[in-house]
Amino acid sequence: MNKVKIFDKEISYIKNEKYQTDARYLIDGLPDYFFEVPASSTGKYHPKYAEGDGGLVRHTKAAVKMAYELLNDPAIGDKYTSREKDLMIIAILVHDGLKHGKEKEKYVRFDHPLLAASYVEENNKNLNMNDDDVKLVSDCIKTHMGPWTTDYFGNEVLEKPKSKYQNFVHMCDYLASRKFINVNFDDDNNVLD
Repeated sequence: MNKVKIFDKEISYIKNEKYQTDARYLIDGLPDYFFEVPASSTGKYHPKYAEGDGGLVRHTKAAVKMAYELLNDPAIGDKYTSREKDLMIIAILVHDGLKHGKEKEKYVRFDHPLLAASYVEENNKNLNMNDDDVKLVSDCIKTHMGPWTTDYFGNEVLEKPKSKYQNFVHMCDYLASRKFINVNFDDDNNVLD
């Protein structure tokens, strides 16, 4: 499986070539299960298009497409630099990359945002991003769950978004998980325009 090719279109939304290279590197290092599992173990929290084989990939592609469209609207996009836009797209591309853990576990890991953020941080030496870039990406991934910060036992595990970058990434993930928003895909799981 060519993991990177699956996200060619989404990577093309990143303007800076060095960030495109980083996105490719991070995607290529994701566990194989990421490309096979549904977005939700139960189907309770995501729309139909995110169910079944490849559902997590479709959810990720939908979230990236929403980010791309929103960032191309001057009323929204003009609030961010080109660098910030690129880094937020990278964050969305890998936000659920370790959703079932580093090795595939049966159920979704509630702390998967922390695992994915650590994955980016641990690969810092292999990326073109500087420390500030890595921190922005990592911070956006850590808080992508928005207000849902407590685990199944009521323990506060995750941080809430604080910055405009964190809020934007959460918003795109949130929109891509709404059952009333239908996103159409072609046979290769690419979002139809």
